[in-house]
Amino acid sequence: MAHITSIGAGIFTDLSVAAPATPLSASAITALNTAGEFQDLFVTLIESVGGTKASGTFIRLKDIREFPAIGVPPNIVNVPVFGSATSHQVQGQSDAPTQEIQINYIPAEWASDSNLGLMIGDGVQRIYRFTLMNAKPLAYDSNSTPALGIGSVQNSQWYIVGKLEAIQVNPQLTDANTATITLSTQSAFFGAFTE
Repeated sequence: MAHITSIGAGIFTDLSVAAPATPLSASAITALNTAGEFQDLFVTLIESVGGTKASGTFIRLKDIREFPAIGVPPNIVNVPVFGSATSHQVQGQSDAPTQEIQINYIPAEWASDSNLGLMIGDGVQRIYRFTLMNAKPLAYDSNSTPALGIGSVQNSQWYIVGKLEAIQVNPQLTDANTATITLSTQSAFFGAFTE
């Protein structure tokens, strides 16, 4: 399927994390640079609770309420100039953004013994896939037959290397309990790709 070609709400947007049995080494992560190499990490969906990690397995971060802005941050720096009414803008070095994702909190998904719970604060770099979609796919995997997986709908995919740093639970008295998940980015964004 192709990239999204029409205006629409991205209500089926997805965030997933590659979950191989053994975390990828720094050199293996550095070697990744094509859509196919990234997609090979997202072949078999497993659950956070009870899922068994293997080569090509991944976990969806479900029940997301709000996504942050995804992409390359601006590299513009405002510089004050003495005697000038306005500051000047110069090109600088952009900082890797920290992604804060708001979810509807289901404690079992993030329990300390679940696959996602074990990732929080462990310091391991992982590959994250952000997929912008306007329609629900038949499945969320990068299937060898795209029409059966995430490629069954128009989508645009970005991949980032990051660490799941923290989770903060926000108890609500009148609405669903929420949590804020902090993902630190350790690389530039790769993409947009499509399947």
